Amino acid sequence: MLRSQFDDLERPANTLVIDIHQAPESIVDQIIDRLTLPATRLLLDGLMFPEAPRWRDGWLWFTDQHAQRIVRVTPRGNAETVATLDDLPGGLGWLPDGRLLVVSMTRRQLLVLEEDELQPYADLSDLASFHCNDMLTDAQGRCYVGNFGYDLHGGAAQSPAELILVNGQGEASVVADDMIFPNGCALTADGSTLLVAETFASRITAFDVAGDGALSNRRVWADLGDAYPDGICLDREGLLWIAAPNQSLLLRVREGGEIVRRIEPMGAPYACTLGGDAGDHLFIASSETDDPETAKRQQSGRIELLSI
Repeated sequence: MLRSQFDDLERPANTLVIDIHQAPESIVDQIIDRLTLPATRLLLDGLMFPEAPRWRDGWLWFTDQHAQRIVRVTPRGNAETVATLDDLPGGLGWLPDGRLLVVSMTRRQLLVLEEDELQPYADLSDLASFHCNDMLTDAQGRCYVGNFGYDLHGGAAQSPAELILVNGQGEASVVADDMIFPNGCALTADGSTLLVAETFASRITAFDVAGDGALSNRRVWADLGDAYPDGICLDREGLLWIAAPNQSLLLRVREGGEIVRRIEPMGAPYACTLGGDAGDHLFIASSETDDPETAKRQQSGRIELLSI
């Protein structure tokens, strides 16, 4: 193999590296992204650790995890606290009748907001290996809930986890096991396919969804190499936006793993969602750290906004 005199030079951290085996249009997109430097706009800051952003009824809803609260904010930056917990809040969702659901992470429960008070809705403690995290709620009110599988911040060895289904009656069952940190989820527009981010396996896993919410035909939708996928969302073209905090990047990915766009927000992105009146705003939950104590002290969490 021929070596260039430049091979031994240290590249700057922001060097654009192109894989020449990619499709030409993907290479062009990467160059344009780097040249135009699409900057995100700060919508809200001073948060401890924002997670699970959801767009609903003209508001962006999210959890400020280490502040133990549910928050919503308008696109103009007007924010209010909706509810507080005595636990870490994880994923958010809504039942068909409009009631808000939230994951109570360490207690391994789902809670429902009833007349401004959070009440137990489903108990997952006998099914989840460790703390619960993100959640997707479908149009029928069925919830898919992931969990850590092991004590991540306590330094425990990595262990597989379960994906849990909570049906419309609040009954819970395991629908997939042997998953590596099942985290953010997304459902295709026709409801036929569920995508799950397996964070520390660096992959997106797909399942076929049956009429009762059961899952089958497990397969790898995208292998992400060194990226750790956290929160995810699908766009109108069926491409997946992925928050990859270990790379401080947002990735837009096709099925098969081709990365067609990279965006570098202000902080490390942990979750994202599309919203706005026209659905053309990408809301990004970012932070400088995911360490609980550091997050409480620094309060470096942000909600960022990008028009796409």
